[in-house]
Amino acid sequence: MKLLILTQYFPPEVGAPQNRLYELALRLKDKGIDTEILTAMPNYPQMEIHPQYKGKKYCEENLNGLKVKRTWIYVSKDKSIIKRLLNYFSFVFSSLFFGLRKLEKKDVLLVESPPLFLGITAYLLSKAKKAKMVFNVSDLWPESAEKLDIIHNKTILNLATKLEEFCYKKASLISGQTQGICKNIKGRFPNKNVYWLKNGVDIKFYDVNKQTEKHFRQDKGFASEDFILFYGGIIGYAQGLDVILKAANILQEKENIKFVLLGNGPEKERLLKMKEELQLNNVFFYDAVPKSQMQAIITETNATIVPLKRLDLFKGAIPSKIFENLALKKPIILGLEGEAKELFIDEGKCGLSFEPENEKDLADKIMYIYSHPDEAAQMGENGLNYAAKNFNRDIIAEEFYNELKKL
Repeated sequence: MKLLILTQYFPPEVGAPQNRLYELALRLKDKGIDTEILTAMPNYPQMEIHPQYKGKKYCEENLNGLKVKRTWIYVSKDKSIIKRLLNYFSFVFSSLFFGLRKLEKKDVLLVESPPLFLGITAYLLSKAKKAKMVFNVSDLWPESAEKLDIIHNKTILNLATKLEEFCYKKASLISGQTQGICKNIKGRFPNKNVYWLKNGVDIKFYDVNKQTEKHFRQDKGFASEDFILFYGGIIGYAQGLDVILKAANILQEKENIKFVLLGNGPEKERLLKMKEELQLNNVFFYDAVPKSQMQAIITETNATIVPLKRLDLFKGAIPSKIFENLALKKPIILGLEGEAKELFIDEGKCGLSFEPENEKDLADKIMYIYSHPDEAAQMGENGLNYAAKNFNRDIIAEEFYNELKKL
């Protein structure tokens, strides 16, 4: 079987879709599938082309045995809708242009959405290369863009909705990252084949017993008795990270409770200003690090906060940052209603939940974890067991491989 994965985001970029698609591609390759990736020049989330790729319109490389083709993309730090659309459509056209010229025939083309507009390239390439199209949905776009108040233009939203429906209709298989996404699509398109392609974790990579150099606390000036609450990921709109800073403000008198936010994104500058305005000496921001360094950092923290804004849209969301923390036995404090709470809090007993965007509730849950170390340790054990049983990347890839063979 010859498989093409079409995605705007891929390593060496750091992020959830990058890691998920890379790990899936490696496992499918190991099962004998001829796997190739067509992606953009690395730039996210800093919105700057990485130095070694600057000035290039097209390049090919080998990434741990994966054949990767990269094409030009327009990037800008300007957050306006025009600049965002230029970013998306530049890759739509460059990936189509070079894809038609550089790719051989394929059996299956898996496209990652968002960005939804990449569905245009996917459909045209799938026709040209005689491939079955698998439309993989990690976020319900344009619905999420509208509800997050990112896009206001009704014409753009209507056109995007028509494109979304077109892509679903033309796909041989639709896959979704969560049960909520799958249920939403199946409800609108009952005759389509919709598959839950879970996110997960490489249990072997995130081995809590693996020896790692633990110097994060020492390097950053934290004391051994400090209780570190950790957030690692995109500093974006959807996450609603104000709640962490507001909870930190409530807990300022607890001198050894510290908050670490590690990552980059469009909201970071505003949150740094908010930290200054509130004079938060217990909040620390650090830039994103490669995946290879995350284990050493997470192992030196005490618990992880996973927030999202309070929107019905997110009741079907499962943030990917949950998984590596579970694998490393860290209790999670989840600011999310719906599917993630049902799985990881109610069923898995992997931590506590707080009402989204409610800083008082978050502060209370932090104090409970802080005051009950034995219970927190048990939550960590529960998390590892639950992730290993239900969200092991090896099992996920095996099941998806069998699904692809049906095509």
